[in-house]
Amino acid sequence: MLMSEIPAKLDSSINPFDSWKSLSISLYMTLAGYAVLVGVPVISTAWVNLLSFSEVQVGRVAGADLGGLSVGAVATSLLISSVSRRQIIILGILIACISNAACISIINYESVLWLRFLAGFGSGLITATAVSCLGASSRPALAFNAMLFAFAFSQAAEMHFLPMLSMQNIYITFIICFLIIVPFLRWVPGKGPSQVAAPIERSEQLEDNVPKYVIWLCLSAIVITYVNIGAYWTYIELAAASDNTDPEWVGSVLTWSSFCSLIGCLFATLLSNKFGLLRPLLVTLICQASIVGMLANGVTNTSILISVFSFNCLWIFIDVYQMSTIANFDKIGRYSSLMPGAQGLGQIIGPNMAASILGLGLGYSAVFVMCAMASLMALVIYAFIFLKFKSRRPELAYAT
Repeated sequence: MLMSEIPAKLDSSINPFDSWKSLSISLYMTLAGYAVLVGVPVISTAWVNLLSFSEVQVGRVAGADLGGLSVGAVATSLLISSVSRRQIIILGILIACISNAACISIINYESVLWLRFLAGFGSGLITATAVSCLGASSRPALAFNAMLFAFAFSQAAEMHFLPMLSMQNIYITFIICFLIIVPFLRWVPGKGPSQVAAPIERSEQLEDNVPKYVIWLCLSAIVITYVNIGAYWTYIELAAASDNTDPEWVGSVLTWSSFCSLIGCLFATLLSNKFGLLRPLLVTLICQASIVGMLANGVTNTSILISVFSFNCLWIFIDVYQMSTIANFDKIGRYSSLMPGAQGLGQIIGPNMAASILGLGLGYSAVFVMCAMASLMALVIYAFIFLKFKSRRPELAYAT
């Protein structure tokens, strides 16, 4: 998708968000901000094994952490037009570091629940600012693809190294990752693109004749897909353990499957260039519902291999298509800072729904059925959007 063809995007010579410094620090901040999201399977296991939290409590704590990210992202979307991006990032670093530091010595469930919400809120401020910087570049689809490509390496690193650490050292690692941002704050442009060039009229912020409700439908679909992702990713390792699979095998699967993200990024781009964004997205959601739902019959060494490898690949497919679809509709990336908020909201709902299902004694089979249903609900939304534009605006329905 050549977003540089869209006139409202700024030329790279005057757009500070196109500099390699801005792109580099923004990519790093997304990795730091999303650290809990991509590492939640091993973090959830650590909460159970090292802090003796129950499976239900793990869902609540994970939901609080990732829900805080959502609230932080929404707060960023409200502040970013009037407050310096650097100030938002500094505030996020302070909150995240203090909250993670408090978790080192405070380990009771009720306190950790609120501390993880605050830590997530700080992460949300950082992540949403970083994503808005990527969305403000002249080629946001390329920037988002690079972000998801980098996730493959960060996810693999977390899956490999975090299980070797104590709970305290996991929190210290998060603190260090946030503090690394500080020396490079000058790389973050202090002003948005509308401030460094001629202001863009509000009516021109969306692609011509695209109703605003379409953007909100896309954001709602992101929420729903992350209900699936949040519940699946929080409980996959614990579900495998409950079915007596080999722990070392599961750990290896989680680590090596992370590199499926690389395949996902590559093929998502190739397919979108040929078939557009929405059609491959519809097929991907059907496939994801199938590979998640297959675990409702029980988790074995073979089924978890197939499911987790496929899930990682398809997860990236979905994110590339969802983010790029919004970028196609939204000329200057005004809604980009809301994408982490939508993801975080889904991450609140998903683990908490799964925790409630487990609390009712329905087991992990019901959790995976719920995950599959969420994927199919998102499919319905995107099918509606595709059909709406297929005849009226085919250039958007088949956009790449």
